[in-house]
Amino acid sequence: MELGRRRLRLGDLPERTWQPGNLAIPLKNLLLSGKMASNVEAPERWYLALLGFAEHFRTSSPPKIRLCVHCLQAVFQFKPPQRIEARTHLQLGSVLYHHTKNSELARSHLEKAWFISQQVPQFEDVKFEAASILSELFCQQNLVDSAKPLLRKAIQISQQTPYWHCRLLFQLAQLHTLEKDLVSACDLLGVGAEYARVVGSEYTRALFLLSKGMLLLMERKLGEVHPLLTLCGTIVENWQGNPIQKESLRVFFLVLQVTHYLDAGQVKSVKPCLKQLQQCIQTISTLHDDEILPSNPADLFHWLPKEHMCVLVYLVTVMHSMQAGYLEKAQKYTDKALMQLEKLKMLDCSPILSTFQVILLEHIIMCRLVTGHKATALQEISQVCQLCQQSPRLFTNHAAQLHTLLGLYCISVNCMDNAEAQFTTALRLTTHQELWTYIVTNLASVYIREGNRHQELYSLLERINPDHNFPVSSHCLRAAAFYIRGLLSFFQGRYNEAKRFLRETLKMSNAEDLNRLTACSLVLLGHIFYVLGNHRESNNMVVPAMQLASKIPDMSVQLWSSALLKDLNKALGNNIDAHEAAQMHQNFSQQLLQDHIAACSLPEHNLISWTDGPPPVQIQAQNGPTTSLASLL
Repeated sequence: MELGRRRLRLGDLPERTWQPGNLAIPLKNLLLSGKMASNVEAPERWYLALLGFAEHFRTSSPPKIRLCVHCLQAVFQFKPPQRIEARTHLQLGSVLYHHTKNSELARSHLEKAWFISQQVPQFEDVKFEAASILSELFCQQNLVDSAKPLLRKAIQISQQTPYWHCRLLFQLAQLHTLEKDLVSACDLLGVGAEYARVVGSEYTRALFLLSKGMLLLMERKLGEVHPLLTLCGTIVENWQGNPIQKESLRVFFLVLQVTHYLDAGQVKSVKPCLKQLQQCIQTISTLHDDEILPSNPADLFHWLPKEHMCVLVYLVTVMHSMQAGYLEKAQKYTDKALMQLEKLKMLDCSPILSTFQVILLEHIIMCRLVTGHKATALQEISQVCQLCQQSPRLFTNHAAQLHTLLGLYCISVNCMDNAEAQFTTALRLTTHQELWTYIVTNLASVYIREGNRHQELYSLLERINPDHNFPVSSHCLRAAAFYIRGLLSFFQGRYNEAKRFLRETLKMSNAEDLNRLTACSLVLLGHIFYVLGNHRESNNMVVPAMQLASKIPDMSVQLWSSALLKDLNKALGNNIDAHEAAQMHQNFSQQLLQDHIAACSLPEHNLISWTDGPPPVQIQAQNGPTTSLASLL
């Protein structure tokens, strides 16, 4: 069997070497085998004829899978030799698995292909392809305990076949990852990296190591990540091979670096890496994706197709823009990424595309809530629900984020009881420490607004104390925790304490260009100085807060700042400026009120009551808004 170009997906397996109905491959092999001369045996003639018919029916438009299967089944009537018998069982199993719902019959054929091929010498492609697809089918049937020993045996007997040994190691590591057994997955990827080194494939060694680095980042084992990424950087720079493969390794490496910085909330520090990543993807887009196969079979992998890498780079750019508070830039790159995704999904049903789409929507929803477009945000939350309805695994991985987004929406429309319920549900569903801290921070803000939940509030604040044993290393989340402390002190009238916390937030947010936190801290400090009667110092805080909020743009901070500017200028005797600020405040209030009414009138608004099970399939309309516009002061 010919080996084609294989692609290893982010968090996914390489593409299959033998595509579902690629029935022409054995035909080509037989033509090249030297037996197609005048002395060809009759059984091979009927075999080639049946194979040709099967391929014709498979590639018809629309495909005639039933007729294709009939042709392949007819092969067994001639009692073919073991090689043809095993290959035909593999072809039948693959066609049934990929094109029908008859998983039991597919399993039967694949098990026969696996059993017979082990008795045939030098039949590695059929043998290991059967094991690979059969293990996929077992996983689809939730028979993971059957898939694991099958893959382990295939790995054990494939050590003399570099491509298959590496591919099966990736596949078993992926299986462990899906089960959240990251320790076993990392061990397998380490074994793969060492094997690739022994067989002289520095390229695939880098793929194994980068994949291991990705899992170590997920486990927050930062002490192991740093030396591993340093080693990967050296391997990637020193490897000389296919330019697209080299650049794809660099993209993988830089994506890990960028996401590591963003997880740590280091928005300013990440900029050089992000710029390199964007330049790298531009380089890849200019390279010709030729089909020259590497000389080393162990090099027959790709991380992601070029088109998927482009979407991924858009995605991490959106993540950066969101954290930094460049929301118009986030919107621009989200639009580009979603447009690219729509085109790709018409031709490619890869699950990773839906994952990209959900993560993009999660970020743009947060942007909408900040910029005062709650109705649009709510419709996009509903879109995420629909995507999760189509994939149970996607819902499992994103349920906590979905309830968190609903909690943020509830805050924006002043439904505090619903916000509390959504955040509590999200906390129950997540094991991710950064997300847990983010949810707790927002839940604390709900309790502060309600003003009568002191016991629950102090319990939460103890768990996110920025001065002592903060639960995560994120710079951004720790700065936000200081802001929450400052907000509470402000509402309690402890202004000096509030100023200390807010100055700490300002110091941290300025260090990493966290523009939204900077704007929020400035306007709150301005409010404190206004209450204390220090109007000039208040003005020095509120004016830059308004400028920054306009740049983001953050509608809530603009509303708050304009209200303060109106009162400040009136107190300072600047009547023209006071009138201008009053007009701005009126405009912002009207925009927010109109959007508030539009959002609460949508049938999707009823999602705020959903706190259990999968997303509701149908959302009933309601008569009108049931909430009032919250005071943001």
